[in-house]
This record gives sequence, structure tokens and C-alpha cells, in this order.
Amino acid sequence: MNEMLNQIANLGFPIVISIYLLVRIEGKLENLTVSIHQLAKSIELLSHQ
Repeated sequence: MNEMLNQIANLGFPIVISIYLLVRIEGKLENLTVSIHQLAKSIELLSHQ
């Protein structure tokens, strides 16, 4: 039983940290994607002038 709890403690923490970081990075990637699309539209508008 102790071995099982030890494994859960050792594996659970990295899993929680990984999920937290992935959620944070996903939001930042979404913002970056929106910014890139806006930049592309701005460049397109400037190239037509």
C-alpha cells in the first residue's frame, strides 16, 4: 500500500504541473494566433495601397 501511495505521489505531481502548463500555454498560443491573423490582414491592407 505504501508503495502504491508513493508512486501516486511521485507521478501525480508532474502530471498536475504538466496539465497546468499546457492550459496556460494553450491560452497564449490562441492569443498569438489571433495576433498573427491581425498582422496578416494589416500587411494585406498596406500592400494594396
